[in-house]
Amino acid sequence: MNLTITELAEKSGTSEAAVVRLCKSLGYKGFQEFKIKAAQDVIQPSRQVHEAIERDDDLPTIKKKVFNAHIQTLIDTLEILNDEDFEKAVDLIANANRLEFYGEGGSGVVALDAQHKFLKIGLKSFASIDSNLQAMLASLLQKGDVVVGISHSGASRNLIESLEIAKKMGASIIAITNYSKSPILKVSDVVLFTISKETAFKSYAMSSRIAELAIIDALVMGVAFKHYEESFKNIQKTRDATLPKKY
Repeated sequence: MNLTITELAEKSGTSEAAVVRLCKSLGYKGFQEFKIKAAQDVIQPSRQVHEAIERDDDLPTIKKKVFNAHIQTLIDTLEILNDEDFEKAVDLIANANRLEFYGEGGSGVVALDAQHKFLKIGLKSFASIDSNLQAMLASLLQKGDVVVGISHSGASRNLIESLEIAKKMGASIIAITNYSKSPILKVSDVVLFTISKETAFKSYAMSSRIAELAIIDALVMGVAFKHYEESFKNIQKTRDATLPKKY
């Protein structure tokens, strides 16, 4: 799972082009999509047991399984998160004139958290969890602006329609999603994938949200370290501004 296309080609004694052709013959757009799908499907049974909460489990067991499921989701997401795509996302955000986050349901919470964290380092960031407001905000964007669309399924109609408006206005689109074959990919310039398996009692709003938050945190740190001095000053300013509100 950790091999690049070049490393896989070398180990298999073939070329990168041959690897791509193989992936396409299997119905994938390329190596990255194949790699993501493989990581989503081929999870070891030892990993799945953490998620399988049984009806007769006691509370300590339930607690352990929930924590282990979240930990494994983070490990799996880290394995599949493409370095090149992550760097592109950091560069887009670091150079954005305006930064907006769109999400609905559980992903809406992540969007609000992202606004808070990027605002602390001095970026003009806005979050919306309302589809009508998202559409209006998107219609006012222009080239140089960036929208981060957060959707576990990648198939939220309202969200995707707002992203389409933003793209039409010239904004760049970054998607955070769990599925390699979902409508959100068609409108996105950069896609950052999470990996979270669903079970009867563990909907995506649990482990997937943890992975989405981790990606946001990594993006914040990546952007902050690109403008280290300025980010540090802004963190101090925003901290001082809220200090009187604490006991």
